[in-house]
Amino acid sequence: MVSMLVVGLVVAVLLVGGAAWASTRWSLYHQLDNELVAMSGQFSAPIQGDLENMGGLSAEALAPTQTSLVLVRADGQVTGLPGAETVLTPGPDELTVARTQHASPAHTQLLQGQRLRVLATPLVIDGQSYALVVAQPLAPTDETLSRLTVVLVLVGAAGVVGLGLLGWALGRSAVKPLRQLANAVARITETDDLRPVQIAQSDDLGNLTESFNTMLNSLASSRERQKRLIADAGHELRTPLTSMRTNVELLIADDKTGMLPPGARAEILHDVAGSLGEFTSLVGDLVQLSRDDRVAISREPIDFAEVVRSAIVRARRRGPGLVFDVELNPLYLLGESDNLERAVTNLLDNAVKFSPPGGTIRVHLEGDRLRISDQGPGIAEEDLPHVFDRFFRSDRARNTPGTGLGLSIVAHTVEAHGGTVRAGHSAEGGAEFTVILPGSQRPLDEP
Repeated sequence: MVSMLVVGLVVAVLLVGGAAWASTRWSLYHQLDNELVAMSGQFSAPIQGDLENMGGLSAEALAPTQTSLVLVRADGQVTGLPGAETVLTPGPDELTVARTQHASPAHTQLLQGQRLRVLATPLVIDGQSYALVVAQPLAPTDETLSRLTVVLVLVGAAGVVGLGLLGWALGRSAVKPLRQLANAVARITETDDLRPVQIAQSDDLGNLTESFNTMLNSLASSRERQKRLIADAGHELRTPLTSMRTNVELLIADDKTGMLPPGARAEILHDVAGSLGEFTSLVGDLVQLSRDDRVAISREPIDFAEVVRSAIVRARRRGPGLVFDVELNPLYLLGESDNLERAVTNLLDNAVKFSPPGGTIRVHLEGDRLRISDQGPGIAEEDLPHVFDRFFRSDRARNTPGTGLGLSIVAHTVEAHGGTVRAGHSAEGGAEFTVILPGSQRPLDEP
């Protein structure tokens, strides 16, 4: 784009220079033609009064003005000035003026290698038709135009060089952000370093650099999340794997030595089955969390109250001795019913896990808010900011089963549906979770 601008400016300089030269040439020729017209008018009266002596004019008198003058009769006879060394030779144009008595514009004529500007004006003397031909050399005018040409060429060349340097400087300045981006891409490819590129301007290239930095920040954040997930997953997977390995080694040793007492083998197998169940649950939770937050959800119109009701049915089977206080009002929204049901199930499982025997779990859906509260020990104040972190286990939950990923899955699913979830304290002292989802109390197909 910069090169096109420079080429346009160069063309403009050339056009301006050419126009200036043409305008100056026209002005000089026009001025010379006016002088010839004035001379013709000045010489006509004396010549008409004294044709024999050419009105008293002589070549010596006109020498300072370098003016040539002849009188052409209609029959072609030419009368020059007394004392003239060179007589102007009239051409067809001058004869035509003499015969037709119609003036013609000035024109250029070459005489003995000298360029002349010639003007013929009609003149009648004693009833005979003549043409008064006046001429002046074009050497001074051509010299002026030559000097002007040299000046314009020099100035134009300097302008072109200046524009070239300006275009080079502008090109380097414009390409600098692109060069920085290219260097940043090369640096990232070689070193895997996701540091942002410095932004030095605020134009379109600066916006491109800012977008590139946003992409780098997103990649860095995604990589950090992946590293943290892998580290946490490795830590959490180590426990069930170690337990299963120890139990399997005991079973292998028992096959060789029979060292286990009666009934111990069944207990070990039961422990292995429990570890496998914990391992399976942990892997499932990790797969759920490994999905990118920006993956498009296959949404459909659903009634969130029905989703909550299905999750309550599952929770009742896991807490047969608990009381469920349920109040559900319709909330219609676009979403994935399976993922939302799993999120609500995780919240209910958490309430079932910490509720005392015979305790009450309240599930209220009113407007766009779902509240799930229990009568358990609640959440410590210092743990509230971390309950939705991956693998977070409070001191009160250390000895309870679970992967520490349930509430993280809840937050992940609710945020993917454009909602929010927060933890707090219920009126009975237990935990209370509030889910807010964008929806409507009317079915989505109604106006």
